[in-house]
Amino acid sequence: MARVSQSEMAVLGALSVRPMTGYAVREAIRTVLGHFWNESYGQIYPTLTRLHTEGLLDRHGGERSGSMTYSLTTAGRARLSELLRQPESPRPERNGLLLRLFFGRELGVDACVELVQAAKVDAEQRLANYAAIRATMATEEEDRAHHPFWLLTVSAGEHGARATLAWADETLRTLRGLAAN
Repeated sequence: MARVSQSEMAVLGALSVRPMTGYAVREAIRTVLGHFWNESYGQIYPTLTRLHTEGLLDRHGGERSGSMTYSLTTAGRARLSELLRQPESPRPERNGLLLRLFFGRELGVDACVELVQAAKVDAEQRLANYAAIRATMATEEEDRAHHPFWLLTVSAGEHGARATLAWADETLRTLRGLAAN
């Protein structure tokens, strides 16, 4: 799926929850979707403009672009449904940590240990963030119908973070064994 379709899907999806200003869309993508999706800020506003021009969004409100509220049109909701039904096209992951570890002989064992320990701390922080998301959702009534679906993404993040922790522990044992040789 082309990058534009992904950006389009993120913007339309955010607006499927409720009408928002461009700033609110940007913040929703950053804070709500941020544990599994990121979108360039420079992509959001042009996407909003294009979707409005194509009749997929209505604009209401202020004269300044930052104060306008966007909402999905019927055509916009249909386009979102179409995008969501398209098969995912997997791309190779770009993981700077694994790239560095692959060339770890050049980097050295101690530096590799530091990288893996940092990844472990990051995974622990992600688990804490997911716990906070769950706790917040448990107390919020707004958007309750969306919660079971949102929790699917939180669960995937939790599983990924736990897998990273298990991998990090195994990798640290291996690196320490290399250092002992």
